[in-house]
Amino acid sequence: MSTPADQPELELDAIVIGAGFSGMYMLKRLRDELGLKTRLFEAGDGVGGTWYWNRYPGARCDSESFYYCYSFSEELLQEWEWSSKYPEQPEILKYLNHVADRFDLRSDIQLNSRVNSAKFNETTNRWHIVTAAGERVSAQFLISAVGCLSTANVPDIDGLDDFKGDWYHTGQWPHEGVDFSGKRVGLIGTGSTGIQATPVIAAEADQLTIFQRTANFSVPARNAPLTADRQEQIKGTYDDIWRAAKAGHGGFPYIPSDRSALSYSEDERNAIYEDIWQEGGFKFLWGSFSDIMVDEKANDTAADFLRTKIRNTVKDPKTAAMLLPNDHPYGAKRPPIDTNYFETFNRDNVNLVDVKKAPIETITETGLRTADGDYDLDVIVFATGFDAMTGTLLSIDIQGRDGLTLTDKWAEGPKTYLGLQVAGFPNMFTISGPGSPSVLSNMPVSIEQHVEWISDCIESMRGKQQQSIEATTTAESEWVTHVNDIAQMTLFWKANSWYLGANIPGKKRIFMPYAGGIPMYRQRCDEVASNDYEGFTLSA
Repeated sequence: MSTPADQPELELDAIVIGAGFSGMYMLKRLRDELGLKTRLFEAGDGVGGTWYWNRYPGARCDSESFYYCYSFSEELLQEWEWSSKYPEQPEILKYLNHVADRFDLRSDIQLNSRVNSAKFNETTNRWHIVTAAGERVSAQFLISAVGCLSTANVPDIDGLDDFKGDWYHTGQWPHEGVDFSGKRVGLIGTGSTGIQATPVIAAEADQLTIFQRTANFSVPARNAPLTADRQEQIKGTYDDIWRAAKAGHGGFPYIPSDRSALSYSEDERNAIYEDIWQEGGFKFLWGSFSDIMVDEKANDTAADFLRTKIRNTVKDPKTAAMLLPNDHPYGAKRPPIDTNYFETFNRDNVNLVDVKKAPIETITETGLRTADGDYDLDVIVFATGFDAMTGTLLSIDIQGRDGLTLTDKWAEGPKTYLGLQVAGFPNMFTISGPGSPSVLSNMPVSIEQHVEWISDCIESMRGKQQQSIEATTTAESEWVTHVNDIAQMTLFWKANSWYLGANIPGKKRIFMPYAGGIPMYRQRCDEVASNDYEGFTLSA
């Protein structure tokens, strides 16, 4: 019987890696609108991307359902009905499976196929990939749709192999679920994932101990079912909703705020905050005042309001004090939204441990030891996030022109032009890559803009019989400088966040997403395309 390595190399027009929101739309555009012979390779045994892998308790979207979806198909928008304002992971995965079936995408999706390497041939202007199974495939175009939050960050803590209980990372959750009943659970991490998981685990476990290094701001989600009347209203105004979302700084359909927090009295300002806090969600950040991410005094007004809410919610003053964020501005770290997170600390079976004050020293056979003592645990849950933006791409052996590896290219931090291409890697595109709005935005809006730009670019190349496109080093360097200049005009630099890679030991600190907002970014991308793809070298 022949093996993949014995079989001849499969020749395609385009290869897409990853079957999430990005990859499936990219496949549809290339195959159905450009007529390219395309295959999508996915490491998992199902579609869904981040919503396939992230099945931890409490996993749900933090953008509202009716605009955390595709906008490219009016029929899809009208036929799908979301159950609630913020759907849980199973519902989003069901939606993405519906998309795969509705547009017959599965016929060109190859599951259980992890891409190990990708190498560019300068003579033929083609990419050659090898899968983990040894299958060899080549194509003119290579498109990465691997996602920004795909490579789990399991901290290197001594003794993990000695632990006699069970441990899990939220980004690698067992598909069959985990039963916490009667268990003593330790949860490490209080970012967005930990904040979502905490109330659900606490309701089931015998005892939950949360090990917190950094206290975090969070705003209530105010999740609620979408009534039939609300569904009808949404579907009747989708044109306006998407117009507003694509014009919004973060891809949200909020009316842009042009008011300064400092131009109001404290009572007036707090009344505005209260109204938006009662409404819930990201609107608190993106729809309250225009200056809370650029002016530290303005940000202090939002942060103080949220700290007061924490004090008023958590009954034990000592625990409340531990939960007050004091080392970063609100929004400078990923701003979580939650369902009863702070209320959970009023439960008798929940304990909070400050591991900034008393760091974790080791994991023992029976639990975990900090500088202050031992904690007996049956289960450890790592809600410690991801090697964001770059981790998954760098896990593939990618070699461009002259044998240059992406690992070497990005040794001092990721460098891209527009977040779309890397100099030295012709015909390779990255969807929502470093240098684009990506994780600072409502992702489907950014994803669709990238997919459409890439497919339009490839269509233009084929019409002009051009064989390769490559970002110039000058354009790349200028864009990296611009991305960092924009970031330094904001408060994002005031926090050690995964936006800068601060959660990964040894990772170069560089601000990775584009903080200038979707409208400014879209305008720049459109200008580049209309000016014959300035900043790129195209060859016939």
